[in-house]
Amino acid sequence: MHDFVERIVTEPLCTSQVYASRDLDRLCLRVGRQNLATRATQSVDPWPERAGRPRVAYIVSRLQRSGGHSRLVLDYIQAQPEKDHLILSTGVGGPSDEDYLSQMFAASANVRLCFAPRGGFQDRLSWMQGMLAGARPEHVHLFNHHQDSVAVAALVPELGLQGSFCHHGDHHLCLGVHLAHLAHVDLHPMGYHCCRDELGIDNRYLPLTFEDKGFVPAQTDFARGGNLTTATAARSNKIEIPYYVSYLDLIPRMLQATGGRHIHIGKLTRWAVHRMRSQLRQYGIAQDRLVYIEWTSSVWKSLQENRVDAYLASFPYGAGLTLIEAMGAGVPVIMHQHMISRVLSGLELAYPEAFKWSRPEQLLAHLCALTPQRLAQEQRMARQRYESQHRPEILANYLKHPAAQPLPVPPLAADFHARRDEWAAWAETQVSLSRLAHRFAYRTARRIRLALGGLA
Repeated sequence: MHDFVERIVTEPLCTSQVYASRDLDRLCLRVGRQNLATRATQSVDPWPERAGRPRVAYIVSRLQRSGGHSRLVLDYIQAQPEKDHLILSTGVGGPSDEDYLSQMFAASANVRLCFAPRGGFQDRLSWMQGMLAGARPEHVHLFNHHQDSVAVAALVPELGLQGSFCHHGDHHLCLGVHLAHLAHVDLHPMGYHCCRDELGIDNRYLPLTFEDKGFVPAQTDFARGGNLTTATAARSNKIEIPYYVSYLDLIPRMLQATGGRHIHIGKLTRWAVHRMRSQLRQYGIAQDRLVYIEWTSSVWKSLQENRVDAYLASFPYGAGLTLIEAMGAGVPVIMHQHMISRVLSGLELAYPEAFKWSRPEQLLAHLCALTPQRLAQEQRMARQRYESQHRPEILANYLKHPAAQPLPVPPLAADFHARRDEWAAWAETQVSLSRLAHRFAYRTARRIRLALGGLA
């Protein structure tokens, strides 16, 4: 199952087209039930000294320093400070960043990290089921990666535990989407409508939330008559993707048009950074107008400290939490309308008045026409969107009363139009060898990560 999902996930044409499989989810349940019934699964309480206290468990594949996944789990923990929190990692897909996680939770006496021992998938499954049976948490949140068959097979109804499937692996085929014994939680409007209307799932909407790090209207260089400062926060897995518009090629053109500077936050491959910088040289643009920050502890604060005028949402894959950080910081956002996918566009996450572009010429014209007055208006719109939709109190209230009145779901953006004919024409022009090379590179990188510390 793991390998099959891996093949689908690494096929670019399946992205945001294939979301779920009832047959695979049934097979996961079958494996999990048979393992629990026939194998000697030893129940182990990983936290006996805290027995009797309310306890919540999180099943994850791996947690890393960067990306929204780790932050999402942290938000769930911070929203329930009165409970103990047990994080159980399968290690499928590679090891977690244990040093970073240990530092993150060093001062949290109510958090315990447990990592599956090295071994085969069935050994990890038995370990996970033993931990769940021994811990007896009041609720289990399933945060598995797309292909993590161990995590999905572990949480079977026979364990007698209440649980939720948190659908964060939302733009690829993901195991667990059709687990009927778990509450299905979608974290953004696009995913909610997709799962309910297209996949027929009885789901719940719980908006992404983020800690409020403060808002002070910025007096940027542009507001004082200088040049525009833009920013994007995304790693290579969001932007180094075959697409009809290349982020790496567009940023130098954008700097040439605005005369300003662009800040990229998030690790890119060396090839990507070289490609952008070589184009800056071709256009005669100073290298310091592209600021490259591999990692920051707070995108929110980085945008404010760098006095960013406008946040350019990543493409072709959008990033939800960083967009929310930008709006919380009061930074106007600019959205990309993906050629065929609402989920990858993320338009419904932004305030309705945010500018949306599909062709590079539209973006460049918009940037050149921006005024300080419009940006000042959008600063307030961005902050209001954060306050109404994404404050941490929303998550805390939901976790205290999950059966309360459902949260209102923002409507789908009326101005999204899938251009499937254009997408088909573009895909036809792609050389099959380049697609094979992309998949080969992706799979090779994953095999290397596993060899360095993943499955034994």
